Amino acid sequence: MWLGEYSWLNVFGIFLQATFIQNILLSNFLGMCSYLACSARVPTANGLGMSVALVLTLTGSINWFIHHFITGPKALTWLSPQFAQINLGFLELIIFISVIAAFTQVLELFLEKVSRNLYLSLGIFLPLIAVNCAILGGVLFGITRNYPFIPMVIFSLGAGCGWWLSIVLFATIREKLAYSDIPQNLRGMGISFITTGLMAMAFMGLTGIDVSKPSQPQKEEIQKETASSDLKVTTPIIKNTKQKRRFHN
Repeated sequence: MWLGEYSWLNVFGIFLQATFIQNILLSNFLGMCSYLACSARVPTANGLGMSVALVLTLTGSINWFIHHFITGPKALTWLSPQFAQINLGFLELIIFISVIAAFTQVLELFLEKVSRNLYLSLGIFLPLIAVNCAILGGVLFGITRNYPFIPMVIFSLGAGCGWWLSIVLFATIREKLAYSDIPQNLRGMGISFITTGLMAMAFMGLTGIDVSKPSQPQKEEIQKETASSDLKVTTPIIKNTKQKRRFHN
């Protein structure tokens, strides 16, 4: 449930893969609206990226519990075996978005009290985190890959950090481009898409590095450990039943 067949090396590989190799923004192009609108200045991009990473990590963890104990297939068996046939999967999107919206509202109130300047600089894009497709996409990616809890948390953290890293790098480049001699036809959105494409190509250079999946020897070792633990539990029971039969005879 918590780690499953994954070792801590695999968990670290999941973080690297979500941050660099399968970057949720540069590989899947999720969250592009906020990425282009809030990347004019590095402090604003840094604040928004940190907020997205925080919301994605927390909502990914909570939505994992919701999927495994409420809305997933046979998720309600912990209440009663009779509820095994109930599948509330059609409610997942609504519940996931509601959880994200609730955390976004809490984050908005927190930033308004703690960092008024960042709150004003983000403007309308702060409440729009609730409908940021990068957050919902990161949650759905982790759910569909059927990660255990700890790998799901690390994947959500890595996806959020990858989005954060991308928007900060892009904001840094845009500040340099503001003082560069760019052809008239490429100014604005044109050079922004070219820069994003070059960044995506740079991240693609890490494709092929994959230590996020448990290897076959690890699976066999885990299966042997679980089998041996089952034998240790069942052996005393068998001995006790034999002794009871002898006593009755």
